Amino acid sequence: MGNKNKWWKNAVVYQIYPKSFQDSDGDGIGDIPGIISRLDYLKKLGIDAIWLSPVYRSPQDDNGYDISDYQDIEPMFGTMEDMEQLFAEAKKRGIRIMMDLVLNHTSDEHRWFLEAKKSKDNPYHDYYVWRDGEEGIYPNDMNSAFGGPAWEWVPELGQYYFHQFSVKQPDLNWENPKVRRELYDMILWWMEKGAGGFRLDVIDQIAKEPDLKITNNGPKLHEFLRELSRETFQKGDMITVGEAWGATPEIAKKYSNPDGSEFSMVFQFEHIMLDQEEGKEKWDTIPLNLVKLKKCLAKWQNTLYQTGWNSLFMNNHDLPRIVSH
Repeated sequence: MGNKNKWWKNAVVYQIYPKSFQDSDGDGIGDIPGIISRLDYLKKLGIDAIWLSPVYRSPQDDNGYDISDYQDIEPMFGTMEDMEQLFAEAKKRGIRIMMDLVLNHTSDEHRWFLEAKKSKDNPYHDYYVWRDGEEGIYPNDMNSAFGGPAWEWVPELGQYYFHQFSVKQPDLNWENPKVRRELYDMILWWMEKGAGGFRLDVIDQIAKEPDLKITNNGPKLHEFLRELSRETFQKGDMITVGEAWGATPEIAKKYSNPDGSEFSMVFQFEHIMLDQEEGKEKWDTIPLNLVKLKKCLAKWQNTLYQTGWNSLFMNNHDLPRIVSH
């Protein structure tokens, strides 16, 4: 099923960050019933889909991007019944729910990882990326995106596990077909529940090869993505967005090929980085150069013309918040 004439090419997608959107019970935390109460308002805005940041069960070490159970709802946000109601009420209004999904890693409190730590012979051990070693002597000098080594010592096993992000977010081993099958079955389960699409967080990092210090765009990345799409998304009319911080227009052609073999579109950040001081943090800004912005946007639009699709946005949860009333 190709991407040639798809509804999402003319769609407006509204991101909801649940914690700060609408609180229904007065505990100071936004929740799913709160979102349901605002659907009529969102419909009046003219949106076609909601990008829902993670509401899965999670210890919240990384605001829900550390998932401890893919098939349960974090209690602070509500219940599975609330989620099912959100799907149903959104559908009545012609709004699709695009779920934010993390397939690169889980929480260290996920059942798979708790089992994986028990022994090297545990069936779940190979669900994650491990290396033998000695305490204090890391497999290599790779660092995590959140600072510090990308390796964490587990003394009971005499091994390190690999984590590209927080120490509480061990990387999944996509080389293991059992891992891929578990993830595909979970996605199909959510599709059956009523999910209208998925935004895939840091999806360009699933094909990591830590021994070669490869994180983004590993050699098997597009092989994995085509299998993922074939086993899941292509079985329904899904909007799928692949987040790839380091994507170039040429790489984006693969992610968003009109044949639909990977994703609907790519979510990249080149234009967003134009007002960030080089070599510094996102909070260190410089005046935005309009000419550079126009050139950047034009480059992406022209390169992907009839060969791919690019998400157009100026703000999201990873960026300093634009002031609103």
